[in-house]
Amino acid sequence: MRVTRPMLALTCAVAALALAGCGSGGAGGDEVPPTATGSLEHLAAEAKCEPNMQTDADTIRQALCKKGGEKYVLATFATDRGQREWLNTAKDYGGYYLVGRKWVAVGEERTVAALRSTLGGTMEEGSEHMNPGGSHNQGGHHG
Repeated sequence: MRVTRPMLALTCAVAALALAGCGSGGAGGDEVPPTATGSLEHLAAEAKCEPNMQTDADTIRQALCKKGGEKYVLATFATDRGQREWLNTAKDYGGYYLVGRKWVAVGEERTVAALRSTLGGTMEEGSEHMNPGGSHNQGGHHG
């Protein structure tokens, strides 16, 4: 299964390059660690967050986290399908999403980008039409 890792690395590199073209030009954009896995508590510990649990159900666990003065949502899912369905609905509201296997972090672009340096994952962007004149999604809407 050696083909899987190079393909994953290539995908991450392409995503990092695409984000660098849309982002604010932060340094170290291509230094993304392997995508973290585990429970909500494990991911929160990796991100140095004490999770304030908001939802604790069989299909989704969701907590509010703080990073400095900024807040973000960290959610874990029981299934990949449940995660994708949640993302498809949530992205209609705009925003920025850091996506790993069965987990998502949602927040402002700079917060989510900073989390990526710790948790890995792939950046996704919500719908541009939900943020007219806002601070989100001013660039292209390709993610």
